[in-house]
Amino acid sequence: MKTNYDSYKWLLNINSLKFDDKSVLLVGAGWMARQYAIALSKMKIKDVTIVSQSEEKAIQLGNEFNFQSMGGGIEKNIHGLKKMDLVIIATPVNLLLHAADHAVQSGQDNIMIEKPGSFHYKELISFSDKLQNQNVKVAYNRLFYTNFHKLKELVRKEGGITSCRYTITERVHTFDFEKADAETYSRCGIGNSLHVISMVHELIGMPKEISAYQYGKFEWHPSGAIFVGSGITENNIPFSYHADWNSSGGWGIEVMTKENAYRLIPLEDLFVCPKGKSDWKQIPFKTAFPDVKTGVAEEIAIMLNLENKKNEMISLQRAASFNKVAEKIFGYDS
Repeated sequence: MKTNYDSYKWLLNINSLKFDDKSVLLVGAGWMARQYAIALSKMKIKDVTIVSQSEEKAIQLGNEFNFQSMGGGIEKNIHGLKKMDLVIIATPVNLLLHAADHAVQSGQDNIMIEKPGSFHYKELISFSDKLQNQNVKVAYNRLFYTNFHKLKELVRKEGGITSCRYTITERVHTFDFEKADAETYSRCGIGNSLHVISMVHELIGMPKEISAYQYGKFEWHPSGAIFVGSGITENNIPFSYHADWNSSGGWGIEVMTKENAYRLIPLEDLFVCPKGKSDWKQIPFKTAFPDVKTGVAEEIAIMLNLENKKNEMISLQRAASFNKVAEKIFGYDS
């Protein structure tokens, strides 16, 4: 992801941009699709069509926001639709690339796929190799948190990050194992923890060396229950990570500069601890759409402003590289 150093300021002002003349196809009608619908409504985009396998869910979501809705899935409906300014695909993970392929085959060329795109990096690369001039990106909304871009701005002014540590403990006691298929849980390091891993390695660079250790296991997650490791990135920044899914805790990121330590704990906040001090102080920041799931409106705005922001979303190749890091950390087979 290539970003300009004015990205924090740009993200703060996306509510001043004009989107009401845009058209959007939203594929899916579940929880995440509803977050997109909320964002589209707040952005005053009225020309929205919702397509879902479930006609009942599509109608329910469409009625809530006064959007057009269609049941029967994308395969049945996509070829009868006009070319949209943006296609958003928010299906279960195992259907994301399938839906994206139908969108591409029907002539749609500006497509955003929910994270992680696929549980397998080879599938992301294979799909990318099939594309011609289509713009297909993967929606990592946390990479467009305004506090994340505020942090980027702060560490740049201090000469850059010198080291990093992060935690990727999952609260497995909250998992509803009836909600999704077995692969969703057996590879939840990609489905869930990758949110943190992607943020970290967008800050410090991708690993060029990494030592990863896995201990224990769950029946539903045989590759491990405790994960620890360390490494050094392509930018020569050392890092370490820790996760104990048997215990308490959660997600968190800490980065250090020569002047300060910064903390994204929780990921939605930003704290600083000055050199020579031990107390953490919260850093204020703003967001353009405070009533929308953070990062979602920002992603939509970027996808609809490609002439200025084309390189700022996550490519299929970049998403594949995230998956490869997660496979190393969690001991998954490729």
